[in-house]
Amino acid sequence: MNSDHSFHGGACSCCMHSSCEGCATDGITRRSFITGVGAAAGAAAMGGFMISRLNAASATIREEGQPVAIDRPLKMKPVLIYSIPQRRKAGSWRSWGGIQTHADVSEEKDRINKELNWLKKNSDFNLEFLPLAAIQNQEQAAEIAKGDHDGVIMFAAGGWGNVLETLADPKKWNIMFVRHRTGPVYLWYEIAHNRFLRKTVDQFGQPGMDVQDVVVDSKDDLLWRLRAFHGLKNTLGKRIVAVGGPSGWGVGGQKAPKISRNLWNMEIIDVPYDDLGKRIKKARQDANLVKACDAAAKTYLKDKGTTLDTSREFVKNAFILTEVFKDVMFEAGTDAITINSCMGTIMPMSETTACLPLSLLNDQGCLAFCESDFVVIPSGILLHYISNKPVFLNDPTYPHHGVVTLAHCTAPRRMDGEHLEKAKILTHFESDYGAAPKVEMPLGQKLTTLAPDFDCKKWVGFEGEVEGNPFMDICRSQIDVALNCDTDKLVEEMRGFHWMTCYGDYLKEAGYALKKVNVDYLNLTKTKSA
Repeated sequence: MNSDHSFHGGACSCCMHSSCEGCATDGITRRSFITGVGAAAGAAAMGGFMISRLNAASATIREEGQPVAIDRPLKMKPVLIYSIPQRRKAGSWRSWGGIQTHADVSEEKDRINKELNWLKKNSDFNLEFLPLAAIQNQEQAAEIAKGDHDGVIMFAAGGWGNVLETLADPKKWNIMFVRHRTGPVYLWYEIAHNRFLRKTVDQFGQPGMDVQDVVVDSKDDLLWRLRAFHGLKNTLGKRIVAVGGPSGWGVGGQKAPKISRNLWNMEIIDVPYDDLGKRIKKARQDANLVKACDAAAKTYLKDKGTTLDTSREFVKNAFILTEVFKDVMFEAGTDAITINSCMGTIMPMSETTACLPLSLLNDQGCLAFCESDFVVIPSGILLHYISNKPVFLNDPTYPHHGVVTLAHCTAPRRMDGEHLEKAKILTHFESDYGAAPKVEMPLGQKLTTLAPDFDCKKWVGFEGEVEGNPFMDICRSQIDVALNCDTDKLVEEMRGFHWMTCYGDYLKEAGYALKKVNVDYLNLTKTKSA
């Protein structure tokens, strides 16, 4: 086990989450922030990362050679399944449902396209719909199933003869939508459970789909499922740089890198510390870069919500280290990085800590984690792509009396994805060295927290809200969280160590995504009956 983990039970407790947000001010969002430096600083909308190398000729910071935020769109194929019945004398000739004629089909296609437009407009994630298809037979279904998409939304107005089963490729993510009150009633509103899911027996028998994959009427219910699919698509196969190599907290976490590679198909790029040390030395010898980062640090500290209680030199060095991290990510073709041995090895190299750089990088839309703990990193990537917000890797404490304290030295400041929270820049707690943000999160802010287990077999999720921002002798960013769950049950169900937290409520999406990769999920949040 890494010797850095000897400082406290949470291992490397605070110094991770760095983001080169140096030029941002309170009125600038993550998608539009300053990219110039010094008196000639100017605003430019980029949507990804900022603070690149200083171009000596123009005295502005160039945009070339910087990592780009990676967000693969979820591509879904909407399909209307229907039948046109033929009247028969003295006998049953039509099934349930209000789609019975070609005119009905035309009207329904218009209705569906309006709903798809609504979904696209109201999605806060990268969503694409392929053109709506309308089919009646298995041959048409087979052709669509082979298409280049992530899954099918089956508008199941009618259809027999294994048309739905053929559409629902179990290797993809599929949803059945049926109508009760939002238009002409659908046939499969009656028989989705007994015929499609259970195949006319009591046991479920449809590969890749279950009761959670059927939606009745609600566009909102479609939307949160699609949000979960988007999160899952961008988590599976994610490439991430691991400076100092991949790891996992504690004895139970030693298998975590292997699980991340096998279950989540993650590509972990190992960057040795010898290589990082050479990069830092080279960066610190680049007079133009040092000048640009010094100016960016000054601008960062001028923000009205930012106060400094450590050496400004540590902050300048943090901006230099951020640039080094960005170079590493760019060369690896990714926007994700994690730092091993962050409570010791990196400090003498960089003459600061990794805390502020990781915080800044998260604020800019990339994924930057401390401790290289691959027990919790998959949950951070998943929650980031579900919520479209930065996430906070934290050390949990012992839940008691309806409250738990979460803390680390690397919290992002743009936790809502847009606005800077107030922060005091202090030293990293355990070392009393470097630069680490103490982020003040708004009281009453709703939070989603995921708590993965060491074996990635059962995750716990719960909702809470910020009750306080104490200033105890622990990691710098610290929040007391009022729990919206049974405290004793949470204590009983805790596994692993680190947790992942973000603003908002994304518990349904997390559980739905986890089911698709066969990870059990326990949502402890107290909810009202539907």
